Amino acid sequence: MSGALEQLYQQIILDHSKLRHGEGLRPAPDGSVPGESHQYNPTCGDEITLRLARNGEQITAISWAGDGCSISMAAASVLTEIVDGGISEADLLSKVDNFRDVLRSRGTIEADEEVLGDAAAFSGVSRYPARVKCAMLSWVAAEEALLASR
Repeated sequence: MSGALEQLYQQIILDHSKLRHGEGLRPAPDGSVPGESHQYNPTCGDEITLRLARNGEQITAISWAGDGCSISMAAASVLTEIVDGGISEADLLSKVDNFRDVLRSRGTIEADEEVLGDAAAFSGVSRYPARVKCAMLSWVAAEEALLASR
């Protein structure tokens, strides 16, 4: 990864950690099926509660509340931005799997911006195993909230 691209990715993470999309738990819209998950990282103390709502196979709303490092808060914000406006259940699960693969690769898999959008900025986190859990926290919460909504 070039130095300029790495700086851009760092800036995306910093921006999302300061201006957090989707922060603040909101009730599920009428007629939708809610799901919620609370995740805690005992290693560093990061925690998040994520709530989503779906109509059929479509995720229609997502919100979260949490406290933690800039990586975990930025990852939740980026996830919200990806889901905002609606996404299919299958597409969300595919993105979670792709994000997980990139983060577990220890730098051997480069994230595809076409697939992950701003979440590609977390590619560099894969080189720091202790920070992978921070980045994955909200994404695991989304997976679990989706299961809870079934």
